Amino acid sequence: MADAVRHVVEVNQFDRARVEALFAAADRARALPRSAQPLAGYILATIFYEPSTRTRLSFESAMQRLGGSVISTENAREFSSAIKGETVEDTVRIVSGYADAIVIRHHEQGAAHRAASASPVPILNAGDGPGEHPTQALLDLYTIHHELGRIDNLKVALVGDLRYGRTARSLARMFRLTTGSELIFVSPTVVPMGADVRAELDAAGVRYRDEPNLAAVLPEVDVVYQTRVQQERFTTPEEYERARGVYVIDRAAMDLLGPKGIVLHPLPRVDEITVEVDDDPRAAYFRQARNGVYMRMALLCDVLNQSI
Repeated sequence: MADAVRHVVEVNQFDRARVEALFAAADRARALPRSAQPLAGYILATIFYEPSTRTRLSFESAMQRLGGSVISTENAREFSSAIKGETVEDTVRIVSGYADAIVIRHHEQGAAHRAASASPVPILNAGDGPGEHPTQALLDLYTIHHELGRIDNLKVALVGDLRYGRTARSLARMFRLTTGSELIFVSPTVVPMGADVRAELDAAGVRYRDEPNLAAVLPEVDVVYQTRVQQERFTTPEEYERARGVYVIDRAAMDLLGPKGIVLHPLPRVDEITVEVDDDPRAAYFRQARNGVYMRMALLCDVLNQSI
């Protein structure tokens, strides 16, 4: 991997200083006038082997807001040369000749690292199977900072599928950059937080604990990070049915949450947050989705060595 190429493939490549610089750049992106075009003349390629709405469109919106152009393929698993057997490495070698940066989502864990190893242009990991989703973790942490004014000394409940959920796993890893925080893992017994993430938190001195009772933790937490139980990640329908519908954020749950607490969700939701919660000012998930554009604007300028 060439030193001059700034890939974004995993959470652990970020330190506190770089994250704070990205937060500041995302804040500037909020106020960027439409006439400003720091990435004019640049081309972004988005290659998605798995379905996506929010991540793909927010990256494409971010690039166009910065004055750049986008070339895109959705559902590349079925409608690209992958169906002919082309490797990820060969795909990015070809596409790097068409674009200045590549956003890739893939169904196989580790695919983003493989892409980065072969690419002469920046690779941005938009999710690799049950592995990581670093740009989502950055926008999630940015949302917490924007909503609460801090990322330290927080109690955060990570709720739902913590075994396969790459967003919750990535956000948990991000908390190694904070001080005084405690993570509470609220999950069905069949999908607990993995030992790999726990080991990283132990090494960083981040406190965490398991608590299967969501109602018990709601009064004490600053952030509830609710996630979807992803049917597509389970090996059997029986395992999925044991995990789905266990934790639901509804009006009764919001009554237990403190007045300054917030609810986040990477979206899409199914039935794990009821629509009656949407008008509660503590429901921050739609604001969170909008923040994805600002954070990805900051990231695109960062990897392409341009100021925002």
